[in-house]
Amino acid sequence: MRLTKFTDLALRAVMRLAVLEQGGPLTTREVAEEMNVPYAHMAKAIARLQHLGVLEARRGRGGGLELTVLGRRASVGWLVRELEGEGEVVACEGDAPCPLRGACRLRRALRDAQEAFHATLDPLTVADLVASPAGPVLVGLSGRRTG
Repeated sequence: MRLTKFTDLALRAVMRLAVLEQGGPLTTREVAEEMNVPYAHMAKAIARLQHLGVLEARRGRGGGLELTVLGRRASVGWLVRELEGEGEVVACEGDAPCPLRGACRLRRALRDAQEAFHATLDPLTVADLVASPAGPVLVGLSGRRTG
């Protein structure tokens, strides 16, 4: 199973914001720069995370991004499911539907494998993702004081 780049960016943003404690909130531009990704791509991921209630974005002086309580406690499996959507691993329908779709055992096996992948991530929280050794690396991405 491979995550989309969108999900990867969103998870990295959540991890970065999870170690931010002092120095005020980060902006979307700062997160994008620290993660070495285009601003427009990070802005889309941030908007989706805000829609999910994982983070809050405040405009103006003293504004920026901060994780919500949900964002700090969220299951990584839940986050991945929400960010990836309900799509299947293989495309059996569409313009040229697979002739085996009615009798194919592969589709079901791949669906089960996808759920097993998500279930493996369910017990993990954002806090687990930023535990050492990742946390200190995340903190070191910026010259700002973080905790």
